[in-house]
Amino acid sequence: MPSASAAVAPAPIKAFFRVVTSAEAREQLAAFAPKTSSETIAVVEACGRVLAKALTSPTDSPHFHRTNMDGYAVRAKDTFGASASLPMYLKLVGNIEMGKEAKRPLKKGETMRIATGGMLPPGADSMVMVEYTEEMGDGTIEVQRSASPWENILRVGEDIKKGASIFSAGRRLRAHDVGALTGVGLTKVPVYRRPTVALISTGDEIVAPEQTPKPGQIRNINQYSLRAMIAEAGGATIDLGVVKDDRVAFEKAMAQALKVADVVVISGGSSVGIKDMTVDIICSFPKSEMFFHGISIAPGKPTIFAKAAGKPVMGLPGHPVSALVVFALFGAPLLRMMGGESVEQAFAPLRTTRARLTQNVASAPGREDYVRVTLEIQNGSLLARPLPGKSGAVFSLVQADGMFCIPHSEEGKETGEEVEVILF
Repeated sequence: MPSASAAVAPAPIKAFFRVVTSAEAREQLAAFAPKTSSETIAVVEACGRVLAKALTSPTDSPHFHRTNMDGYAVRAKDTFGASASLPMYLKLVGNIEMGKEAKRPLKKGETMRIATGGMLPPGADSMVMVEYTEEMGDGTIEVQRSASPWENILRVGEDIKKGASIFSAGRRLRAHDVGALTGVGLTKVPVYRRPTVALISTGDEIVAPEQTPKPGQIRNINQYSLRAMIAEAGGATIDLGVVKDDRVAFEKAMAQALKVADVVVISGGSSVGIKDMTVDIICSFPKSEMFFHGISIAPGKPTIFAKAAGKPVMGLPGHPVSALVVFALFGAPLLRMMGGESVEQAFAPLRTTRARLTQNVASAPGREDYVRVTLEIQNGSLLARPLPGKSGAVFSLVQADGMFCIPHSEEGKETGEEVEVILF
């Protein structure tokens, strides 16, 4: 393994520039996206995590017959035929307290007050909403509407039965899932560990955000944006900072990254310029393989996907828009697959909408173009307005509401044509 103390640097490896289509890139990512190990965590900490095993309910929910409305517990047949013009009268024999077991059986001609969520007493099989009743003051209730059996009642196991499947493995838990799990008594769940991502930025021109850049220098944009995107994709970042264009320093950073993380993401150094040594350094590690170096998309063509020391390595273009678009399309799905999601889940856009273009958009045949757009509503129609801007203009991405794809087989889109916008 390369180290900073090596007397002689390894001989450079000839530049590798194998361009693949986006479909081929997705296939390569799916074929080599090693899932992380599993761990058991508290349910309250599980939002956003992916289940490692299927879950079944340890109990019926609800575990007692429960009312959905405020009103009066009844035997349904005691109310048959009741109406506003010909009401029925039932004897009020008590209240059912919330959180208490209803033990007293309800007999023929009797009723009890009950609140939403209260336990239906033995003998009762329905309830009458309070809106259709009137207390007469003499210990009776006037019922002005008949009740069907089990009307407004959530019966035992109606929400979920004991032993029934709750969630399958591979589900990314949402906020209300957490409540559902605690509702059936599950307090711990097996989930995939968050993929750890060693993040390296490269380039002599990169300076810290608080530093005033000199001519030829730029503030660090990618490092901070990518950290946020890694978190959104379910990963945990190990930030190794900015590495200058120095082979020994880069090798040292790569060695550390491969030692401490599940996957390495490199920002910058993925093209074939004089200083772009990324491919050589990746291939100098044991158990390395280059899957592709280039995707036929714009922005973001000079993208690397490889393995080194048996771990995935993704090299992103240095231009901010290119780097962030490529990470959204390929980096985030890689992390989501490693974190337990299926291929279909990982590559499915999180949110999309359809909108009509406000102007023609040209595209070069043979590549996919991802065009940033803003969205606006005019006369009840959703319109997509393309944004100008090159791959180094990060605010063209910030101002966008989303982006749409022009397939490699097309030469563009026309004004008024409907497109599917991937929402940011």
